[in-house]
Amino acid sequence: MSSSIFKNILRFVLLILLQVAIFNNINFLGYINPYPYILFILLFPVGDNRALLIFTSFLLGLTLDMFSNSGGMHAAASVTIAYLRPWILQSIFGIAYEYNAIKVAKADFGERLLYISILVFTHHLILFFAESFNFSDIIYILKKTLFSGIFSVLLCMLFITLFSLKRK
Repeated sequence: MSSSIFKNILRFVLLILLQVAIFNNINFLGYINPYPYILFILLFPVGDNRALLIFTSFLLGLTLDMFSNSGGMHAAASVTIAYLRPWILQSIFGIAYEYNAIKVAKADFGERLLYISILVFTHHLILFFAESFNFSDIIYILKKTLFSGIFSVLLCMLFITLFSLKRK
């Protein structure tokens, strides 16, 4: 088994365990629920199979749905950002994406922050809209997306920074 496959399996399992054991129990002021499990999708190797990314994103979301009893909301949000990921990478990283030369942990801070922010806020908007499934709750959905998104982006940036410092 190659090192990349082992790292991705380990990342998948650890992020699910952290999400279920710690982060699902955080509910600050009714609006802040961090979801750092999407780091698996964000850090999935760029050159790897896109169908594999979408399938594993579905498994990631479905696994979290089974633990959270959330009826497929995480799976829907995860598959959506996995599907949109190549276009986001293309628009942010440009020519580096064409040559599969992107390492998110080694990217410039601004590019990394923009990439993570777009995908996290997209994920959260889909997730919280699916949770409410009512346009009359749009203010609640937007508040929850904003506050949870900010906290999730900060956690993702922190995790990426900590684990990239370990390798140096």
